[in-house]
Amino acid sequence: MSPAPPAPAAPEPLSVVGIGADGWDGLPPASRQALSAAEVLIGGARQLALLPAQCTGERVPWPSPLRPAVPGLLAAHAGRRVCVLASGDPMFYGIGRTLTEVIQEQAATGAGAAAGGPPAPELRILPHPSSVSHACARLGWPLEDTEVVTLVGRPAENLLRVLYDGRRVLVLSAGARTPAEVAALLRAHGFGPTRIRVLEQLGGPGEKTAEGTAEDWDLPPGDPLNVLALDCRRAPGTVPLSAVPGLPDAAYEHDGQLTKRHVRAATLAALAPAPGELLWDVGGGSGSIAIEWLRAHRGCRAVSVERDPVRAERIGRNARTLGVPGLRVVTGPAPAALDGLPTPDAVFIGGGLTAPGLLAACWAALPAGGRLVANTVTLESEALLADWYRQHGGELVRLAVAHAVPVGGFTGWRQAMPVTQWSALKPQATSPSPSSLPQETEQP
Repeated sequence: MSPAPPAPAAPEPLSVVGIGADGWDGLPPASRQALSAAEVLIGGARQLALLPAQCTGERVPWPSPLRPAVPGLLAAHAGRRVCVLASGDPMFYGIGRTLTEVIQEQAATGAGAAAGGPPAPELRILPHPSSVSHACARLGWPLEDTEVVTLVGRPAENLLRVLYDGRRVLVLSAGARTPAEVAALLRAHGFGPTRIRVLEQLGGPGEKTAEGTAEDWDLPPGDPLNVLALDCRRAPGTVPLSAVPGLPDAAYEHDGQLTKRHVRAATLAALAPAPGELLWDVGGGSGSIAIEWLRAHRGCRAVSVERDPVRAERIGRNARTLGVPGLRVVTGPAPAALDGLPTPDAVFIGGGLTAPGLLAACWAALPAGGRLVANTVTLESEALLADWYRQHGGELVRLAVAHAVPVGGFTGWRQAMPVTQWSALKPQATSPSPSSLPQETEQP
């Protein structure tokens, strides 16, 4: 009997070292030791240039795009002592998250071992103070009370979701032109009086600060390594947007296909958004339900499905204006347009309820514990919801809203069309009880 082949050698740990604008001088002994001992040094060109000659490892700059290249780079240097450089804290909007996810995926699938190679390496994180920590220290802002938004590789409109009068916001800049871009965005959305401070090369010998307000910003581009500090101030006359569902109808561009404010607030309450959850907004109209689902928490995800291309484009514009440019818009008729979408945690049907198979397809797509909410104003769709209510339970309600309007020289009530809403929680699958199972009978 031949001996079993030896198991692959355990891989060298993968070190991730955070480095600041102060370079080598600002690193603790453990980080210096990891960099000096590395056979391969991977990082951005700026970060690699901060290392002294005593770091003799092969220097490998990150390719672009970065994320798809990570598995190949790790495989190419397997078995060697690899050290990855990161800006500040690697686990704060840094490469540490990407590496962790890739290594966890490899460990879960056994990708390396299955191919005869070594198993996924262990990850050793050696953090440095982040630019946000440095900024809060310079400004005297409590870190726990400061909103942080990154615009590195992300649309600037992400900033709009966190703009509130008196709010302190730190913006992780995408480069030298970001301050001017942010100032223009603030002016366009009623926050021109906001004070902007640009903190460059934080923690390094070239650290400096420039400041002004968004409405009179005319400073030229400075150092690309910068963080913006915003003291948000709303201009007089700017309509404030709430942090909870039920934004003013005027906040949306629409052609009448809009879930109105009070019904929208009740609908979002029934959908119950939670961090990390995915919503299907079917029959998106103006996108208001998906948009306010996303505004509930930055971890929320949503897909808006709209058959009309003009309305689909409008949904995208509304999403950008209201600070959630990450909303995915699918153009096409449901239920066909639902094929291939990721599994939802909640589904809202705002239109097209009588389309053959739509309600059944949405219900089938939900996992156990998922929520479905459907609104209608027509008798035909109301009858359909009543039938599903009889089959699956849940809650069937009628929402009626009246607005005060002038009646001659007086004031009276104008009733809006009532909305019938069915909401239900998909139950866990249950095994049939013994009494309901087919019984074997003795043959004569």
